Amino acid sequence: MSSDYVIVGAGSAGCAMAYRLAEAGRSVTLIEFGGTDAGPFIQMPAALSYPMNMGLYDWGFQTEPEPHLGGRVLATPRGKVIGGSSSINGMVYVRGHARDFDHWAEQGAAGWSYADVLPYFKRMESWHGDTGEADYRGSDGPLHITRGPRANPLFNAFIEAGRQAGYPVTEDYNGRQQEGFGAMEATIWRGRRWSAANAYLKPALKTGRVKVEKGFARRVVIENGRATGVEVEQKGGIVVIPAAREVILAASSINTPKLLLLSGVGPATHLREHGIHVWADRPGVGANLQDHLELYLQFAASQPVTLYKYWNIWGKALIGAQWLLTGRGLGASNQFESCAFIRSKAGVDYPDIQYHFLPIAVRYDGKAAAEGHGFQTHVGPMRSASRGDVTLRSSDPRAAPRIRFNYMSHETDWDDFRRCIRLTREIIGQSAFAPYLKSEIQPGAGVQSDDELNAFIREHVESAYHPCGTARMGAASDPGAVVDPECRVIGVEGLRVADSSIFPRVTNGNLNGPSIMTGEKAADHILGRAMLPPSNLEPWINPDWQRAQR
Repeated sequence: MSSDYVIVGAGSAGCAMAYRLAEAGRSVTLIEFGGTDAGPFIQMPAALSYPMNMGLYDWGFQTEPEPHLGGRVLATPRGKVIGGSSSINGMVYVRGHARDFDHWAEQGAAGWSYADVLPYFKRMESWHGDTGEADYRGSDGPLHITRGPRANPLFNAFIEAGRQAGYPVTEDYNGRQQEGFGAMEATIWRGRRWSAANAYLKPALKTGRVKVEKGFARRVVIENGRATGVEVEQKGGIVVIPAAREVILAASSINTPKLLLLSGVGPATHLREHGIHVWADRPGVGANLQDHLELYLQFAASQPVTLYKYWNIWGKALIGAQWLLTGRGLGASNQFESCAFIRSKAGVDYPDIQYHFLPIAVRYDGKAAAEGHGFQTHVGPMRSASRGDVTLRSSDPRAAPRIRFNYMSHETDWDDFRRCIRLTREIIGQSAFAPYLKSEIQPGAGVQSDDELNAFIREHVESAYHPCGTARMGAASDPGAVVDPECRVIGVEGLRVADSSIFPRVTNGNLNGPSIMTGEKAADHILGRAMLPPSNLEPWINPDWQRAQR
């Protein structure tokens, strides 16, 4: 049975679009290969390291050997579950800096400047912050945004150390002033992960206008230059799910370009190599792949104030039992409760380094903890010049694509990371940490020279799991653009893309927030509505940015 719209991917943007299209009275079929998001591994915030490493919930993508990282192969998790990556991520909520969106507009994404997107960020939010500028925030949207209790003294020590080092303290990095140290925000509500599935999809399903079809999307069916449906593999075989109005891809910055390529939209030479009919020669499909990398800088604690005391089977069972019975306690937090956005040097006009602070020294995937009590910062540059691509391995839809990020391919990347390490050491060396700091675990106090730091970076840098940019938005006349500013695929009728694939450049911080905003705004484009009126609120830019680093 035909729906008005067929959306591929029940993730951050797909769920938001389904909700808004249903609200407008349209019928929607959402194609999702993954299964249910029920159960404590996904819904308990503190269990975040589990779903990301479970084949049940994650596509299990990996990069090709990365040439500038000694041939290392890095994991590229993407959600394979209702809610998509919003069901397996760290739940950190960052809009991005105002200048990020102004840059999008300058690159040809007209109508996507900060003034244009701020009303959509406000529309999607129900903000529960204790301090900040309410003018910048939303109060009645589907997505609940909260802050952790910061009960552990290390969270406030991190913020105070930043102040002591001369950095600003911000009341709300998602409001007027991103730059500075402050409380981190999360998509957590009443002790549960508040994924796009909980916020958008479940209410949308209740309207009766949205249905979820479980299946593996193989390609978009294009007839005479127009998308008419999606070919899907289901248990009963291969079927075509028709779209009366449009097909919308929201399958992630890895699967969306793969589907475009399999459907005949992409670089003509690459498509012909795989025997695929070329409907639209768009060299930008799969190109412009970018990400954030980060280091885990770890420190041993002199007091037993960290979460290490729970790093055993009994401690985890206790946290889990308390959460299951009450929805409260340590299980109700992602443990990312304080953070910072700073500038790496004078002459940088807005933050280009992000910190997540964590009161335990542990790998993000939960596979290894430092011996004994410790804490760590996740730190990395926000605007690497390195670019990679997503290409087809074969024309078999079941084959995983080739993913090459080309990480650390610019000399500036190495300089940026060395600065990250040295600035972090200075921050942790402030008197606020004196009661808690025993020693540096990694890289270790003996690692000081540029060559030593480079060796550590090459061996230890990890993805922050923020891939984007592989179907870049731009002017229809731009040969490198894949979609126009209304998210329409250039060269094919009735086909749009709305997910992190369309980002011209990666935003400051975690990508779940901007991905949901993309779905919100795309829904208005799809419906042919006038956009929400632009905001006249101005962001804060450090007045001394040209001559001072802080």
